[in-house]
Amino acid sequence: MAVVSTSVASQLSCPHFSGLRRSALKLDQSPSATSLFFQQIDSHLHLAATRRTSRGIVSMAGSGKFFVGGNWKCNGTKESISKLVADLNSAKLESDVDVVVAPPFLYIDLVKNSLTDRIEISAQNSWVGKGGAFTGEISVEQLKDVGCKWVILGHSERRHVIGEDDQFIGKKAAYALSQNLKVIACIGEKLEEREAGKTFDVCFQQMKAFADNVPSWDDIVLAYEPVWAIGTGKVATPQQAQEVHVAVRDWLKKNVSEEVASKTRIIYGGSVNGSNCAELAKQEDIDGFLVGGASLKGPEFAVIVNSVTSKKVAA
Repeated sequence: MAVVSTSVASQLSCPHFSGLRRSALKLDQSPSATSLFFQQIDSHLHLAATRRTSRGIVSMAGSGKFFVGGNWKCNGTKESISKLVADLNSAKLESDVDVVVAPPFLYIDLVKNSLTDRIEISAQNSWVGKGGAFTGEISVEQLKDVGCKWVILGHSERRHVIGEDDQFIGKKAAYALSQNLKVIACIGEKLEEREAGKTFDVCFQQMKAFADNVPSWDDIVLAYEPVWAIGTGKVATPQQAQEVHVAVRDWLKKNVSEEVASKTRIIYGGSVNGSNCAELAKQEDIDGFLVGGASLKGPEFAVIVNSVTSKKVAA
C-alpha cells in the first residue's frame, strides 16, 4: 500500500490539493479524521496489498510494455518534419518501449517512408465508419492503406474545440478496432471540473463511453490528459497523476475485468518534457506518456522514451 501512503501523505501535507472528489477536499489532521480519510481513499481506489512487476521493470502496476506516443498535432512542414524524422532515426531508444508518432495527415506517407521501423505511425483522428461522402474526413481504411497502426481518439481538442461527444468518440473507437487499427483513447478533465471536485466523475464517464462501445480492450492504450495541463506549461504533479491513474485502473477492474485492468496501459499526457518525465515515470500506475510539444524535438522526445529507465531494477 506504499502508493496510497505516499499519495495520502502528500495530500495531508498540502491541503489545497483538490479535484478528485469533494469528500477529499477538506482535511482534518485529527487521528479520527485521518483514519476516515484513509478509509475514503481505500473505498475509492481499492488498491491491492501487493502489485505485480514484469520483465525486469519495477513500479509498474500494469503488465504491459512502457508506451510513449508523440502527437505532432497541426504542426510542421515538409522541411521541419524531414529534420525531425532524421533526428528520430539517429536517436538511441531503449528497446523495451513501444514508440508511436502521430504526424498531421498530409505527412503520414512522408513519415512512413522515411522513419525507422522501430517507431510505429498513428493518425490523430479517424471517421466513425467506412469512408464515403464525408467531406474533410479520413477513414480507418485509408489510414491502414498508408501504414498507420494506431489512431488517437477522444483528445481534448477534438472534444472541446471540435465538439465531439463521448458516445461519438466511443463509436469511432469501436469502428477503428473492428478494422484492426489500435486506439490511443484519451480522457481528462478541464480545470473547472477539477476545481469542482469532479475529476473522477468526468474521467469515468468518458471511460464508460469507450467501455459501452468497444468489443475488446486488447488494442487500447488509455491516455489520461488533464485539459488544464495540455500546452499550458502546467503539469500535474507525479502524485496528482498517479492518483487518477490508480482510480482509472480500479474503474477498469470493477467495470470491465481484473485482467483488463492489469493489461491496459494507462499513460499520462499534459506538458510532459525531458525535465519532468523521469519523476512521472517512477509512479507505479504511469505506464508511459502521450507527448505534445516536446515530441516535435527529436532529442527531447528520445529522453522521454528513455525515461523507462526510471522503472528499471538496478543491475
